[in-house]
Amino acid sequence: MQLDILTLLVMTAVNLLMVSAALPVIMGRRISIAARCAQLSLLAQSIGWWAIIASGHGYALAMMTLSVAFFGLSHWLMHRALGGWLGHRPGERWLRALVVLAPLGYALGAFNDAFRAGWGNFCLAAAALIVARATLMPLRQSTRPWRWLLFACLMTMAVLTAARGVLGAFLTSSYPSFQTPHPVNLATAVGANVTLVLFTVAVLVAWREEAEGKLRTMAMTDGLTGLFNRRGWTDRAEAMFANAQRYQQPLTMIMLDLDHFKRINDNHGHEVGDQALKLFARLLRETRRTGDLVGRLGGEEFCIVLSNTHKSASSGFDQRLRSRLREVAHKELGFAMDFSAGVAVLKDGDATLAGLLARADLALYQAKNNGRGRLVMSEGGLGATVI
Repeated sequence: MQLDILTLLVMTAVNLLMVSAALPVIMGRRISIAARCAQLSLLAQSIGWWAIIASGHGYALAMMTLSVAFFGLSHWLMHRALGGWLGHRPGERWLRALVVLAPLGYALGAFNDAFRAGWGNFCLAAAALIVARATLMPLRQSTRPWRWLLFACLMTMAVLTAARGVLGAFLTSSYPSFQTPHPVNLATAVGANVTLVLFTVAVLVAWREEAEGKLRTMAMTDGLTGLFNRRGWTDRAEAMFANAQRYQQPLTMIMLDLDHFKRINDNHGHEVGDQALKLFARLLRETRRTGDLVGRLGGEEFCIVLSNTHKSASSGFDQRLRSRLREVAHKELGFAMDFSAGVAVLKDGDATLAGLLARADLALYQAKNNGRGRLVMSEGGLGATVI
C-alpha cells in the first residue's frame, strides 16, 4: 500500500482540530489551568500541521516558521499541564529558550536549507525530550499509568523529529521539504496520527484523575475554613495514632471550642460568625508545626493532633494561640474572642483513637464548665489539671 504524504498530513491536522474542538465539550468550562493547557497544546499542534500543509501552496518560509513556533508552543503548554498534574516542571527555563529560539533560528536561516531543517527539528526534538522527562519526575504520585503513555508518545515524536533533523541537515538534496514522500516523513506523519490517539487518551485519563482527586479533597475538607472536616481529620488521625503506637512515640490531642460562639452569631450576624471561624482556623494553621494535624470537627469545635509531642508542649501551643487570637481578633473582627481547650495524651492503655478523643472531649467539657477561656489537661479517668 502506497501512502500519500499530503493525505496523512491532512488527516493529522483534521484529527487534531476535531480533538481540540471536542475536549472543551467533554471537559466542560470549569477546569483547571493544567487541563486548559493540555487542550491548548493539542490546538497548537493542529495549527502547526495546518501551517505545514499551507507551506506547499506559497509563503513556504513564513508557514514553516509558523509551524515550528506552534509546535514549540504546544510543548511548552503540555509542560505547564504536567506541572499542574504532577507538581513539577523540570527544565522549564531551557524549554522556554527553545520555544523562542526554534522559530527565530529557522527564520534567520532563510538562505540555508540544511541549517533550517536541522535547527528547527533538533530544537523541537529537544523540547519533546524535556516534556518527556517531566513525566518521569512527579512530585505528586499518579494512581494511573497515563504519564507512561504520554512519555511513550513524546519519545516517539522526539526520535522521529530528530531523524528529520539529521536528514534535513545532511541530506538536504534528497530531502527538500516535509511534503517529500521520504520514509522518515511518512513515518513521522503516521507516528503523529497514532500518538495523537494515545496522547488524547492520556490527557483524558489525567484530567479524570485530577477531577477524582478534587472530589476526594472536597469530601475530606471543610468548605468554610479549608481545614480537614471530621472525616478527613479522622482518616489521618487514625494513621498518626497507629504510627505513634507502633513506634512508641508521644502524641497529644487538643480539642478546642470557641467560647460563646452563639453570642457572636446573635450579636453580629452569621456572616461575621463565619469570618470568626475562618480567622480561628487560619491562626490554628499558622500556630501549628509541620506534621501537626488540624481539623474542624463541626460547628465551632476544632481539634489538633500534635505529633511526637509530650503533654507539656500543649500548654505552650495553647498560650501562643491565645496570644495570637487576642492580638488579631479585635483588629480584624472588632471584638475579642477566646476559646476553651481540653488535652489528652496517648497512654499505654489507649487502644483506639476514639478513646483518646473521648478523653480530650471530656477535658474540654470540664474547661467549659469551669468558666471557659482555659485549658484542661486530662489525667485519665476523671482527673484533670486546669491551666
